[in-house]
Amino acid sequence: MKRLVLIDGSSYLYRAFHALPPLTNDAGEPTGALFGVVNMLRAHLKEQPDYIAYVVDAPGKTFRDDLDPQYKANRPPMPDELRAQVQPMCDIVQALGIDIIRVPDVEADDVIGTLAVQAANAGVDVTVSTSDKDFAQLVRPCVSVDGDECAGIVMVNTMSGSRLDSDQAVIDKFGVRADQIIDYLALMGDKIDNIPGVEKCGPKTAAKWLAEYGTLDGVIANADAIKGKIGDNLRAVLDRLPLNRTLTTIRTDLELERNHDELPLRERDADALRVLYARYGFKQALRELDAGNGTVAGDAAADRAGVRNTAAGYARAATAPAAVDPALSAPGEYETVLNQSQLREWVARLEAADEFAFDTETDSLDALCARLVGLSLAVEPGRACYIPLGHDYPGAPAQLDREVVLAALRPLLADPGRRKVGHNGKYDLHVLRCHGVEVRGYADDTMLESFVFNATASRHDMDSLASRYLGYETVKYADVAGKGAKQITFNQVAIDDATRYGAEDADITLRLHRVLSPRLAADPALERVYRGIEVPLVPVLERVEANGVLVDAAELRRQSADLGARMLAAQQRATELAGRTFNLDSPKQVCALLFEELKLPALVKTPKGQPSANEEALEAIADLHELPRVILDYRSLAKLRSTYTDKLPLMINAESGRVHTSYHQSGAATGRLSSSDPNLQNIPIRTDDGRRIRKAFIAPEGRRIVACDYSQIELRIMAHLSEDPALLRAFASGADIHKATAAEVFGKTLETVEPGERRAAKAINFGLMYGMSAFGLAKQLGVSRGEAQDYIGLYFSRYPGVREFMDRTRQQARDQGYVETVFGRRLYLENISARNQGLRAGAERAAINAPMQGTAADIIKRAMVDIDGWLAGYRSGGGDAPALMIMQVHDELVFEVEAGFVDTLLAEVVPRMAAAAELKVPLVVDSGVGMDWDEAH
Repeated sequence: MKRLVLIDGSSYLYRAFHALPPLTNDAGEPTGALFGVVNMLRAHLKEQPDYIAYVVDAPGKTFRDDLDPQYKANRPPMPDELRAQVQPMCDIVQALGIDIIRVPDVEADDVIGTLAVQAANAGVDVTVSTSDKDFAQLVRPCVSVDGDECAGIVMVNTMSGSRLDSDQAVIDKFGVRADQIIDYLALMGDKIDNIPGVEKCGPKTAAKWLAEYGTLDGVIANADAIKGKIGDNLRAVLDRLPLNRTLTTIRTDLELERNHDELPLRERDADALRVLYARYGFKQALRELDAGNGTVAGDAAADRAGVRNTAAGYARAATAPAAVDPALSAPGEYETVLNQSQLREWVARLEAADEFAFDTETDSLDALCARLVGLSLAVEPGRACYIPLGHDYPGAPAQLDREVVLAALRPLLADPGRRKVGHNGKYDLHVLRCHGVEVRGYADDTMLESFVFNATASRHDMDSLASRYLGYETVKYADVAGKGAKQITFNQVAIDDATRYGAEDADITLRLHRVLSPRLAADPALERVYRGIEVPLVPVLERVEANGVLVDAAELRRQSADLGARMLAAQQRATELAGRTFNLDSPKQVCALLFEELKLPALVKTPKGQPSANEEALEAIADLHELPRVILDYRSLAKLRSTYTDKLPLMINAESGRVHTSYHQSGAATGRLSSSDPNLQNIPIRTDDGRRIRKAFIAPEGRRIVACDYSQIELRIMAHLSEDPALLRAFASGADIHKATAAEVFGKTLETVEPGERRAAKAINFGLMYGMSAFGLAKQLGVSRGEAQDYIGLYFSRYPGVREFMDRTRQQARDQGYVETVFGRRLYLENISARNQGLRAGAERAAINAPMQGTAADIIKRAMVDIDGWLAGYRSGGGDAPALMIMQVHDELVFEVEAGFVDTLLAEVVPRMAAAAELKVPLVVDSGVGMDWDEAH
C-alpha cells in the first residue's frame, strides 16, 4: 500500500522553537527550531514514503476569523528568532525533495485534513505528523464496504514519540473516540486559539459527559441534568458551543489545486543540502548526506530509480550513464502553429529528423470517443510546436482545418521508416486511427522505457519521470484546465496555455527518450525485453482494444434480475438468523452483530487490531454459524451485479456496439497485462455465477468465439527453471502433473492416486510457487499444520531441484537486489534485505514467484505479437477480417472468427503460442470454440 506523509509544518516549527534551547550556528543565527524540525523530517524520510508534503499556514485571515473575530486574537506575534528560521526551513524542506503547501483563506489543518481523507479514500495509507491534538479527530482505521481493509489515517508526533492509529489509541490518550474529539475540544475550549469553552471543564469532565451523552448535542440536550457549579458553567455557554464545534472541526472538503498523488517524494538536491547543513551546523545530517547511507530523501528517490542499498545496487549506480545534459533540463521554446506557412516549416523539420516525438490533445479520456483538439510535435530537445485544431471557446483565434493538417502529416505518421516516440502512445494511436491516420513506425515509448528499466519505480507518468530523470517540473493538466467541478475540457483551454502544456508534452517525451534510451542500451537483457516484447506489443494492444467484444446486454439484464432476487433472499435469511434487520454492506454493523451480539470469535483482525469483517474473517467462522456464510453469499452476488451485470451494458460503445477495454503494460511489476473499463482480468471463473458472466461475451451471427490458453504454464516454467528431473519427466510424458506429483509424494502409481491426494498435490504445486506456508496449506486442505508440513517435506524430497531453485533464487535476490525472467525482464526487491521479517519474507516470496509469473507474461506477449503479424495478411485486403484478436486474460487469448475460418485459425494460433518460448518442457495450449466465451472456454 502506498503511503502519504503530511507534515504540520507550522505546529512543529513553534513546538520545536519552544521545546529546544536557543541554539545558534557559528555566525550567531538562531537554529533551535530548525534543528528540531530537520531531525523530524529526516526521521520520516528514512521510511521512504511515496508521497509527502510540508503544509504551513498562509499569511492573512481565514474563514474562522470571519466566524469569530476573537479567534486567535490573543496570539502574540512571531518572535524574531523564530521568524529568522522560517525561510531556511523552507529552503531545507524543498532541497529534501518535499513540496511546501500554503493555501490562502484556510489553515494548514484544513489542507492536511482534506489531503488525508482524500488519500485514505483512494487507498493510500496516511500519516499526519503533528504535535497538535486537534488532528486526533482524523484518526481512523478504515474498512471498505466489501469488508476488505483499506487505508487508514495515523497521527504521529516525532517529538514525543506518540502514535495514534485506532479508536482505542485515541481513547487511551484522551478518554474519547476519534469521532468525539471535535465535541471534546468544543467543550474544553482552547486558550491558545482563544476559544472559550465551559469554565472548569477539563479533559476528564469532557470525556465523562461524552461517555454519558455521546455527542455535544447530547450534552446540550441534557444540560439541565448536570448539577453543581459545573452544570451552571455549561448552561452559561450553551449558545456558544455550536460555534466552538465549527471552529475546532478540521475541514476535509476543500477544493485544492493538487491531489495527494501529485505530491511525490522528489529526488533531493544534495548540493543545496550540503550548503544548508554546513551553514547551520547540522553535522550529523551532513555526515549522513556525504556518506549516502540511505537516510535522506534522495536515497529514497534513487531507490525508486533502480539503485538499491546493496553492493550490487551501488555498483549499478556507478556504471549508470553520466549525469543528464543540462540542455535536457532547460526551459523549452514552443511555437503555436496557426497558418499554412508554419505547418510547412514543421513538416520540413519532421522530414529532416531521424525521429520525432508526438502527442495528441483531446476532449475525452476515452480514446475511442475522443475528438482531436490539437497535435504536438518535437524534433529536438527544447524545441516543439502545438497545432491547435479544435479550440472552440468564445474568442478563440482561427485555426488550421483538421483534415488539412492530418493530410499534411499522414505520410510522415504512416511511414514505417520514420521513427516516432510517444509516452503511453497507445492512446494517441487510437485517437489518430479514429481520425483516419494509421500510425506506423512507432519505435519508442518513454513510459515503457521507464517501466522496463525499473518496473518497481513508484510511477511511470510523464510528470514523475520528468522530475526524476530530468529535474524538470512540468506544467500540470490542472494548471491549464482547472480541477474538480470547475475543470474544463481541453477544447476550452486558451491556445497559449494549450501550447505551453501540449508542446511541453512532446518536448519532454523526446528529452526523456534521450535519457532513458542509453540506460536501456547499456543493459542488453533489458534492451531485448523492451525492443522485442514491449514496444512491438503497443500497436497490437491498440488493435485488440479497437476490435472490442460483442456483449449481450439482454443476457446481462436477465442475470442482474436473478442476482437481485437472490440478494433479496439472502438479506431476508440474514434478517431471520440475526433476529433483526442490519446493513449487510456495513462492516461496522456486521462486526457488532457477529462478535458482540452473537459472541462469535474474531479470528481475523485488522492491522490496527480490531475485528475484521472481510472475506477471510467470515470464512474463518463460516462453520460456526450460518450467518457468516449468508453474508459471504450476499456479497459475492452484490459484487457480480455491481461490477459486471449492471455495469457492462453501460460500457457498450454507441458507435461500435461493443465493449472496449483498456490494457496496461506498466500495471504490474512482473510484466503481466492489466485491464480496466472493464477489468477483464477479474471476471471470476471459480463459481457458476462468475462463469455465467462469460456467456454474455458473444460472437456475431456467422462467427464464433475461439479461446486458446496455456495449460499450467507457470508450473512448466518452474520445471524449466528448476531443471528438476522428476518434474521434467512428468511434463515430457504428458502426464497429469497433479496426479504425477501425488504419485511421487504419496508413493503410488498414477492409476491408484485418489482424488483427495490429487487435490493435495495440486495445492502444493501451486501453493509453493506463491510462497504458501504449511499453515496456509493446512488451512486450504483442512488438515493439521503438522500433516501439511509433512506433505511439503515429501514434495521436496521427491523434487529436490525445486528446493534448490528456490534457495538459489532467494540468494540471487539478496546478492543483486533483483530476479529475472527467462527473457531478462528484471524485478527489483527493495525489502529483500529488510530487518523486518515480514517485509523480508514477502520479498522472498515475490523473488520465487516473479520469474515464473513474469516469464508467463513475456510468453503470451510474444505470442500476441507473432499472431498479430500473421493476422496482418488478412487485414490488408480490406473488408471484415476473418479473425480478430479480441481479449487477453491471464494465460488466455480470445478470438472472434468466421465460422469457416476456425480450423485455419486454430492450425496457426495453437502452434504459434506453443512456440513462443523454447523451454525444457513442452508448452501445451488448450483451445475451445463456441457461440460465447463460456462455451469456448
